Amino acid sequence: RRRKWSSLVKMLAELRAQGRGRDMQAVAEQIPYARFLGIQVDRKGNEITVILPFSEHLVGNVVLPALHGGAIGALLEITAILQLLHDNACERLPKTIDLSVDYLRSGRPQPTYGRAIVTRHGRRVANVRSEIWQDARSEPIAVSHGHYLLTPL
Repeated sequence: RRRKWSSLVKMLAELRAQGRGRDMQAVAEQIPYARFLGIQVDRKGNEITVILPFSEHLVGNVVLPALHGGAIGALLEITAILQLLHDNACERLPKTIDLSVDYLRSGRPQPTYGRAIVTRHGRRVANVRSEIWQDARSEPIAVSHGHYLLTPL
């Protein structure tokens, strides 16, 4: 686990050195679970939107079918981390302290979108609220609130 973490730190340092500290798609491609989920990142100005394309391996309930709760929770957490990395130009790698998730409705077999808002950004800790939706942003399928430790590089 430590090896993966140190390789991510090195990758972030390389992106900063190349002037690509805000290229969140490149960051997402280096996170193994984000790569497994197929996460894509769309950036418009200072706002990033994380996109989870639908895939059969993400289904948790085949009867409905509905997205697996773990995939939903991971999408919320990755969305928050990518927003923090974007805001800091990859200068500080956040570690999750805690995360609470409210599952509001079932995720259907279609693309899912996510955005995060940093509600407080201190020197060592940041609070982030994330939400994900499918058809309309005003109808989220899940929201989260997390605390993240901002570790020095």
